[in-house]
Amino acid sequence: MISLPFRKKATTVGLDIGSSLIKMIEIDNSGKTPRIVHFGMNRLLPEAIVEGEIMDRNLVIDGIRECMEQAGITSTEVVSAVSGRAVIVKKVVMDKMAPEDAQEAIFWEAEQHVPFDIDDVCLDFQILREDIGANQMEVLLVAAKKDMINTHASLIKDAQLTPRIIDVDSFAVQNCFETNRRRMEEVNGDTESDESSGGSGKVVGLVNIGGDVTNINIIQGSSPHFTRDISIGTRIFIENLQKQMGIGYEDAQKVISGDMEGMDGIKVREVVKKSSEDLSLGIERSVSFLKAAGDADKIDEVVLSGGGAHIPFLREILSEKHGMDFTVHNPLDGIDFEEGVFGEYESDLDRIAPLLTVGIGLALRKAGK
Repeated sequence: MISLPFRKKATTVGLDIGSSLIKMIEIDNSGKTPRIVHFGMNRLLPEAIVEGEIMDRNLVIDGIRECMEQAGITSTEVVSAVSGRAVIVKKVVMDKMAPEDAQEAIFWEAEQHVPFDIDDVCLDFQILREDIGANQMEVLLVAAKKDMINTHASLIKDAQLTPRIIDVDSFAVQNCFETNRRRMEEVNGDTESDESSGGSGKVVGLVNIGGDVTNINIIQGSSPHFTRDISIGTRIFIENLQKQMGIGYEDAQKVISGDMEGMDGIKVREVVKKSSEDLSLGIERSVSFLKAAGDADKIDEVVLSGGGAHIPFLREILSEKHGMDFTVHNPLDGIDFEEGVFGEYESDLDRIAPLLTVGIGLALRKAGK
């Protein structure tokens, strides 16, 4: 969305500002294998960000600075991302033309597809297929409200950092997923098959469940078929667990992270199943859209990430509901990291790993890319 020149250096810092957690990850991209050299994670108070809206800027700014200090990061240039209803991602078909000509034409095209005043949005695009016949090409259009971008950039600047790139959460998830699969194929010597990386024959749904927003990105190969954000996240699961089970916020939060100690498993499953209905509907509508657009008949695999990836019973409930395989993403697959870089979380990496997907995807952005 916003891209400014990087100074020449080997590392990139990803800053993921979530509703409940701030994550900062610095990755050295100079070698063949990406290497995490610094990591910090800081929990925000529940009132800091509510339903994606920043309610207390000072709390968030302080949280960013504390996270940076905890991580030992000295670079002030970061890559961050936005998501939510103020972001529109859409595939469009337009007359075939050179990229430099498309830069001008995309504004006219966007007016037909973006439900906001064109003067109020930041626009970007990527040509997906240069020739689809009839002298036309397929383009990925990305639009985000300027006030949201400016607010996000201002927040980062107030934390005394420089936002070199502001990306989209779902693209960061895709970047992380594709890097992990590609690296694991290289490690396993499977360089001929593109099946496991979501290649041309496999449709993969990437579902990143955050605190207030879930990003759904359905891809085939490296091309997104359908991308949308829905206003559902772990907050609704936490609230329902509190109400239905009579437990406090901290205990409900533990359950969401997979800690079931002392809990009634049957009751937890009931609450999770009820709470997941809107999420399930969002996935169902995504599949329906794919079919209607003629892009694909089904999704072959759904990969969960984010803070909701380890919600007890959720993976099984969704698998049963949709009749497809749901797995949990490990963004550390095929990525090296410095010994002790995760500090207190070192012994609990399996649980926290899905939380790092967006941050790692952002930090994998090499300078100039």
